Amino acid sequence: MANISTKKIGLVLSGGGARGFAHVGVLKVLEQHGIRFDMIAGTSAGSIVGGALAAGMNAAAIEAMARRIGWLNTIRPTLPFRGLLSTAPIGKFLARELPVTRFEDLKTPFAAIAYDLAEGREVVFEGRGDLIHAIRASCSVPLLFAPVKDSEGRVLVDGGVTSVMPVDVIRKMGADIVIAVDLIACGGVYPRRPRNVVSIGVRSALTLIRTASGSQTSIADVVIVPQIAHLRPDQLGKRDEFIALGEAAAAAAIDEIVALTQ
Repeated sequence: MANISTKKIGLVLSGGGARGFAHVGVLKVLEQHGIRFDMIAGTSAGSIVGGALAAGMNAAAIEAMARRIGWLNTIRPTLPFRGLLSTAPIGKFLARELPVTRFEDLKTPFAAIAYDLAEGREVVFEGRGDLIHAIRASCSVPLLFAPVKDSEGRVLVDGGVTSVMPVDVIRKMGADIVIAVDLIACGGVYPRRPRNVVSIGVRSALTLIRTASGSQTSIADVVIVPQIAHLRPDQLGKRDEFIALGEAAAAAAIDEIVALTQ
């Protein structure tokens, strides 16, 4: 089945740390039903998956990439100390994995969302420039990761500070129909207390981002919400469960999506 609608379809992928693996499960189901997108926007973990999809990778290739993600090849402590961790290893990993690393070479228009700390405003990367740098900035969760500086001297952090679900951005890009995947709305119900600074940082950031997310979901046409409240955003080892729950959530919404996109 393929899209035959003349309306432009946009995909929005929220942030959520390791919860981003659920995006992979969603993409697998959408691809199986022939759902294709005219534009994509993502924040934080959503910028990684969205950037890969925009670069031309299919769901299987993105899943294979996701299975190569680990703590050792994506993060390291910062020197000098500006946050607990650096996103530089994430950048190197993505430079190896993605088929293209420039916005102008993407197969599908894509936007990654960051936040300018000095100016106090949202930054939307799209159209031209360094894709890897934009994704790094979008993934720089405040306090947990050091900010990323760009050539203009801006100090950039995770776009989830103001726009964890950038539905407004995809509308401005021209989307008539918006399908959003929200990894934050389900909240978090964890059986154990956080045991280390990474866990504390991730949980704190998730709470702040959820509070700041506002009403973006209300302007999407379909919102897919994987039921992942029991899984922490730092649990990289739970990728199989995240992916499966993403698939289940997409399967539950697929009839509505197909009806909208035909």
